[in-house]
Amino acid sequence: MKFLHISDLHLGKRVSEFSMLEDQKYILNRILKIAESEKSDGVIIAGDIYDRQVPSAEAVQVFDKFLTSLAGMGKKVFVVSGNHDSAERLSFGAQLMSGREVYVSPVYDGTVSKIRLTDEFGELFVYLLPFVKPAAVRHVLEQDKNARESGGGVEALEDVPGGKIPETYQEAVQLVLACMEVDESKRNLLAAHQFVTGAGRCDSEEVSVGGLDNVDAAVFDGFDYVALGHIHSPQWIGRETLRYSGTPLKYSFSEVEQEKSVAIVEMKEKGRVEVSKVPLKGLRDMRKIRGTYLEVMSKSSYQEENREDYVQITLTDEEDIPDGFARLRTVYPNLMQVLYDNSRTRESRAVEAVRALEEKSQLALFEEFYELQNNRPMSGAQREFVREVIENLKEHTDGGNP
Repeated sequence: MKFLHISDLHLGKRVSEFSMLEDQKYILNRILKIAESEKSDGVIIAGDIYDRQVPSAEAVQVFDKFLTSLAGMGKKVFVVSGNHDSAERLSFGAQLMSGREVYVSPVYDGTVSKIRLTDEFGELFVYLLPFVKPAAVRHVLEQDKNARESGGGVEALEDVPGGKIPETYQEAVQLVLACMEVDESKRNLLAAHQFVTGAGRCDSEEVSVGGLDNVDAAVFDGFDYVALGHIHSPQWIGRETLRYSGTPLKYSFSEVEQEKSVAIVEMKEKGRVEVSKVPLKGLRDMRKIRGTYLEVMSKSSYQEENREDYVQITLTDEEDIPDGFARLRTVYPNLMQVLYDNSRTRESRAVEAVRALEEKSQLALFEEFYELQNNRPMSGAQREFVREVIENLKEHTDGGNP
């Protein structure tokens, strides 16, 4: 069985006050053509359908048309909500849509949607896990406890492993997956929207302070393929079958070097999953341009390029160009940012960097160094150990004086 894996559409998104809806309509049409040419059986959309919890009417219409087109082509569709979505709004009409084989994860209530499919290799189960926070899991546990005490009870999360109430994302997701009772002798595919430790981020993503939203890749070991959303860079973590598809479009200038793509997932017999990618080219690219004002305005610098692209221009002139932004837009109509890189700005950045370092604690500096070296934040135990070491060193060097 063959699936297209996409995520993080962020329909309705604005970048530097530019609406991306026209670009999003274009790229969704490209994805429809890929679904048809690849003869896929289904499409997995792993969260962040919209850019905000109350999407615009036009964004909703764009997604409605996309789903209707996929259903009309006979494609099964599997959708989970992300941290940008309202799970309640996204799942409206989910029971009706399932009749057209469009499956949308409901609001998390202690159970996870499980869809049974069959092909020449036998049964295949698709699980739809919406974005979950520890608070949401604790709320379900509390509701279940109250229901049992009154003689009822949902039996979804009735046994908390080790009796521990989840405080972290790691514990919450681990508990949810443990209660799903996945039969690992079968083929299992999970669609989820979480941050897996070790994934590389982009500037266009929401970042949780201190890496509190981290989930270890090992919690997903029971699944043959994990279709992830949340991270905007296409990548796999630990194994090729634990994968972020990334956004279909570039949403920040930190993504200019990325090649956006659709992941093609072929689920064959148990233990055999083949993954490939089909590149996506948007209506407009996102580019960085650098040079003096005269250089970037000269015809030779732009005549071979698409002037409709979204661009960030870094001017290297020592003096600011009067009305530079407006002048540059006469050549680059979709100019998003103008920066300067010269002796003045470099000196200013150096002063700001020193000031920022001076304002940070020794523990914060060590945490940054650790994450840079290990591509993951320190655990709570490690942070406490380093804090104690720093305090002991201060006592020895300062003689115990503050």
